[in-house]
Amino acid sequence: MHDTITIDSITPLAKDWGRLDRYEVTHACRDGTRQTVMREVYDHGSAAAVLMFAPATRSVILTRQFRLPPHLNGDPAWLIEAPAGLLDGEAPALAARREAIEETGYEPQALQFLFDAYMSPGSLTEKCACFLARYTPGEQLAAGGGLAHEGEDIEVFELDLDAALEMIATGEIADAKTILMLQALQLRLVLGEGI
Repeated sequence: MHDTITIDSITPLAKDWGRLDRYEVTHACRDGTRQTVMREVYDHGSAAAVLMFAPATRSVILTRQFRLPPHLNGDPAWLIEAPAGLLDGEAPALAARREAIEETGYEPQALQFLFDAYMSPGSLTEKCACFLARYTPGEQLAAGGGLAHEGEDIEVFELDLDAALEMIATGEIADAKTILMLQALQLRLVLGEGI
């Protein structure tokens, strides 16, 4: 059905860190008719994320950082997440590695691609490449915490995998990519697949 999509017009609304445009789009419906809709789309690029796991201790490295949108929605502003960031022109695996080191100080080992996921496909173009990797507790390359010149103030912490999974159930972890990667790791461990 994607061959029957016509972009009738694009109206720029804002351009700063990303680009916000209003699209008028005509597309085929399942019943064979056509309809025209208006949609606003925000494009700030695609991203990569990595969940780092230490098999010997069954622990993961997570971060906590300020996120304005959850705050605006009435939720805690300091979100717990796996390290992630924009591709900035890099291949997803390189971006995942770079972000892990910048944010946590740990270098991901044996990086494995898990999946690509759209974070909010109704309004964002962002596609996030999600990876799983190992790390060795106590063997940081740097302090982590993010890049100060980008306004990052990132807390880094190590957490037992079972505790992290419980934090999904309690709502303490509400970031979609982090939930997906934690559940993918849990499934791999249940199935006896190595990482």
